[in-house]
Order: sequence, then structure tokens, then C-alpha cells
Amino acid sequence: MEPVQAPLPLNVSAEVLATLVEIGEEINSSLDLDEVLRRTAALVKRLIDYEIFSVLLLDESMQRLYHRFTIGYGDEGGKDWVIPIGQGITGTAAATGRAVRVPDVREDPRYINIIDSVRSELVVPLMVKGQAIGVLDIQSTQVDYFTRDQQSVLTLMASRLAIAIENARLFERVRSQADTLLVLNDVGREASSILAVEELLRRAAELVKRVIDYQILGILLYDEAANLYRHRLDVKYGQSAQGKLRVGANEGIVGAAITAKVPVRVADVTHDPRYIMVNPETRSELAIPMLHKDRVIGVLDLESPQVNYFTAEHEQTLTILAASLAVSLENARLYEKVAKDEARMERELIAGQRLQTALLRPVPEIDYDLDITARIHSAREVCGDLYDFLTYGTQQLGVALGDVSGKGTAAALYGAVATGMLRSLSPQKLQPAELLRVLNQLVCDRRVDGRYMTICFATWQKARRKLRLANAGQTQPLLWKDGHVEQIDLSGFPIGIFDDATYDEWSVTLASGDILLFFSDGLTEAVNREGKFFGTHRIKDLLAANAKLSSSDLADRLLDAVQEFTEGGAITDDRALVVMKVK
Repeated sequence: MEPVQAPLPLNVSAEVLATLVEIGEEINSSLDLDEVLRRTAALVKRLIDYEIFSVLLLDESMQRLYHRFTIGYGDEGGKDWVIPIGQGITGTAAATGRAVRVPDVREDPRYINIIDSVRSELVVPLMVKGQAIGVLDIQSTQVDYFTRDQQSVLTLMASRLAIAIENARLFERVRSQADTLLVLNDVGREASSILAVEELLRRAAELVKRVIDYQILGILLYDEAANLYRHRLDVKYGQSAQGKLRVGANEGIVGAAITAKVPVRVADVTHDPRYIMVNPETRSELAIPMLHKDRVIGVLDLESPQVNYFTAEHEQTLTILAASLAVSLENARLYEKVAKDEARMERELIAGQRLQTALLRPVPEIDYDLDITARIHSAREVCGDLYDFLTYGTQQLGVALGDVSGKGTAAALYGAVATGMLRSLSPQKLQPAELLRVLNQLVCDRRVDGRYMTICFATWQKARRKLRLANAGQTQPLLWKDGHVEQIDLSGFPIGIFDDATYDEWSVTLASGDILLFFSDGLTEAVNREGKFFGTHRIKDLLAANAKLSSSDLADRLLDAVQEFTEGGAITDDRALVVMKVK
């Protein structure tokens, strides 16, 4: 008997059609793929009394079919087989997109013998938009068991099943992506709270496991003194150990990721000349560089004994995780350095407070014809408000005041990273609008979910007495000039939200006695016992009434007035200000 592969005219009874409608409604009533396949097996059984049933789905990356659901395989182990497209009866149906009915598999050279007792087989492709996503395969121990009508019925069912499977798989992907984002969010928050490198490495291995079920993981960190990357932690089949191996920046797959500063995913390491064998059982590898300020500070190196184990989704997810871990590792290294210098400290928050104070630059000693004062009153031991001064030589000065979203340690660490990026731009001597644009791109490249920063930046040119200003969502500064107070109407997107944000720039020529006042919303939003805000109008009035004071006395007067307004209540939001008075 010749195998039947051509499309068949439909010859289906009204009773069967009614059953098919019922089947279509039932299998489409669920978005759980396992449930859809279980229902399908039961419904097919009502129309065709098969002995062996399986649904094989297509692995697009490997172009092969794998068993997603089986009935009747027993202990044969064949359900674990994978079938390349175009091979076997199932592979032929998937490749051609047409049903294949074989009366006697012993006479068909394409048949792959998994169960010796099988004699006949009927396979129909699962088609979506003209492409096979898998096959439905039923088998019998009787010769010529399946009929032409059964082939027609199964083909009709397969068309409905294919859509149900695709919907369920889409739902699974969306749910998986949502779960992954939640995990990454949790991972980011948890990793940022650990300030000991060794503890962070151990926890990182556990956090990666929540995202990818790896078998072998190595975490390498850069050793600046030796100019190489050391294995700081190795996890192999659940057992962790202190790593001892060292890798140069140009060695192996890890070295390739370090050199290119991009992930390297290898489906089969036996075919990659870059691979250096450490674990003989390894077949696939994924190396993710951990970048901080465009510098590779470490590598996440995952290995698997399975060929092509790691997917593009794994790569994307780990890249996000690696960015978060890189910031956490840098913070942990910084904290450990401070902790060694402050060995007598008992609490981490005290160490954080001293660190933040050390990071704040004092008012420049160079005479820019400005009387400058900067103040910060923190709501907690550490705060998210910041100010900084960028010296552009002896004739030009940059002044910044910013506010990081949130409060406490996380906000302070984010602010420290942002300050480092800001200072790295100082040699370029950028004017305000361009500096904010470049700073925003740097922060967005290392985006941390749920974190952003508002900042106002100005440059002062001593010889021309010209002030330039740009604003990225920070409270609009006040200008005392010509006997009255003006609020500078300048706004922009906060740093770290939109990659392509640009900023407007405002300029003015100042005279002796003119005052520019930067301040955070901790002043305007200070609340008294009646629930009223201090507001910008009170700051304007105080500035006008005290314009003759020195910058230091004016800053103290403003902060004292806010504290008096709140009747000595606890500071609920960080308060920062910078006063610039032209000499």
C-alpha cells in the first residue's frame, strides 16, 4: 500500500461536523497549553480510537520536532526523541505541510522505528499562516487502520488545534515575559541592597537561577592589579565553590565577550575555535559582560551540557540582569572600601552617610567673582538630593543641583553613580543643554527600573558675567535681578527616562549683587501641622527681603524659615539648595 500524502475531499457526516464544532469550542476555551493538549487527546479519541497519540512542536532555532504531549509510549523512551524537519513520517508532514497516512510503516523507508508494535500511522501538520508549527501524530498496531475519512476529520481538527496551540503559546510567552520582568525587578531591588561583594556574588548565583535554569555558572570579576579576570564564584550542578581560574581579556568565549563588550552565545562549543575546555561535558555557552561606565568589570558565564541550550530570550534577560549586577557590584566594592576605613562602624547607614558626605564637592576655591554656598539637609542618614561643581578652568564654572527619585540608601547610591557620570563629562566643558543630553544618554544606557533623576545645570563665565542654564525636570530656580525676583521658566524631561531627550537653554548677563538660587522640592513641599506647603512664594519673599545678605547667611535664613514653618517637625523630604551671588 502506498502512503497517502495528497489533500482529500471532505466526506464528513453532520454528526461528526457537530462534534468538530464542539471540539473547536472546547479546545479554544483554555489558554493553558497542557490543558489544550489534554483536551485534544480526549476529543480525538471520541472520533478515532487510536492507540498512540502525540503532539510534536517545532523548535525553530534547531529546525526539529520535539514531543510536547504523548499518550501510549509507555517505557519506550521514544517520547524523548527529536525529529529533524524532513525526516521520518512526522518530519515529512511538517516539511510539506500536508497530511501523511501510512497503511503499513514497515513498507515505508521514512519510518523511524520507536515502538516495534506500530503498524500504521496518520500524521497531520499543524498550520498557522501557511507555516507548520508542529504535527499531530496518531498510530495503531493494526495494518491500514486509519481511513481517508479519519484523515479528513483529523485535518479539520488540526486546523483548529493549531490556532489554539499558537494562542496558548503566545499566552505562555507573554506570561513568561511578565514573570521575568517581575523577577528582574525583584532581583534589581535585592541586589542593590547587598553591599558585601562575596555575599552579592553568592546571591547573584541564586538570582540568576531564578531567571535561567543553568547547570554551570561562573562569575568573573576584573582584577585591576593583574589585568585579568578571576573566577570569584563557580557553581556546578548546584554546588558552589571559590573560583581559582583566571582569564585574559582575549582568551576563550569569555574573552570574546569582554573584548566586544557584548554577549556571546555559542550553540555548540565543539565547533567554536575560541572555546577553551574547562568542563568536558559543556556543549553550549553564554557569556554576558557586566558593564559599568563602558568598562567590563566582570562576566556572567553560563554553560550547559545540551547543545543550543541558551536562547535569545536568555541572552536578553541576562543582559538586563548583568547591568543591574554591575551597578550593585560597583556599589558593593565602594562600600567595602569605605567599610575597611571605618572598621569601628556598626551600621551600614552610617557608612553610607559618610560616603555621601565625602562625595559632595566643596565650593571651589578659585575666585569666579561669585559668593557661593551649598547646603543639604537630609531626611534620613543618606539622601537622594545632590549638588556638584564642575571647574572648566579658571574662567568658567559649572553648577548642578539634582534630586534622585526615592529616598534613603538606594537613592543615594543612584545619585553617587549619576554624580560620577556627571564628573566624567567635566573635561569636555559642555554647555548646559548639551551636558544634560549626554548625561541622559549615559544614564539610560545603564537604566535601573523605577529610578530617575531631576537636575538643573548652569555654567558661569567670569569674564563675560554670562550665565547659561538648562533644566531636566528639577524645581525651577529663582533669579534676583534689578530689584525683583523672577522664577526661570525652564523645564525638561528627567534624566534616565527617555533615551533621546533634548533640552532648552536660557542665558542672561548678571551684575554685582544679582543672585541665582537653586533649591529642591524638599523646601517648597515642606508641610506644617495644618497640612499647608511652604511653597515657592515664601521663598521668593525671603529672597527679596534678604538679598543683601551673604550667600551663606541667605542659605541659613531660608533653611531656618522652612524649619520654623514646620514647627520643628521631622524632615520628610531631603532639602538642598545652592546660592550663587555675583560679587
